[in-house]
Amino acid sequence: MTQAADGLVGAATVAVLAQDLVWQERLSTAVERAGARPMRAKTAPELDRALECARFAIVDLAASAYDPLAAIERASTAGARVLAIGPHDDVDLRKRALARGADRVLAYRKLFEDGPATVSAWLASAADREPATGSGATGSVATGSGATGSGATGSGGR
Repeated sequence: MTQAADGLVGAATVAVLAQDLVWQERLSTAVERAGARPMRAKTAPELDRALECARFAIVDLAASAYDPLAAIERASTAGARVLAIGPHDDVDLRKRALARGADRVLAYRKLFEDGPATVSAWLASAADREPATGSGATGSVATGSGATGSGATGSGGR
């Protein structure tokens, strides 16, 4: 995998696990605009297939079709770097996502406001680090700018 001069990671494949179709489209578009290739998944078995060729994964924490924390652990154990996204006000869920192997946990609003730049920066920083080991990656909880609002419109109040 190479890193272009502008910071975009070329030829990266990113598994995008999101049950909500609006967020799956937004996240996949952000991945494409960051210079990578999204592999969409809505269920745990689809994530497993995507992880066969993806070094990176983005997991939506608000889902009922899959267990998002188990998905993070599954991706991390498979060696993928994991970016989790979720509601800004659920600090406990964010901490549990980090404990299960997420590199970072961001609020929906951050991805809504500047998704391509955020994904590009995450891909570049994640590519520079050692592969995930599944042993509980350390990471950070970020709420993005103006995290007091829900950030997204027309997506179920996220």
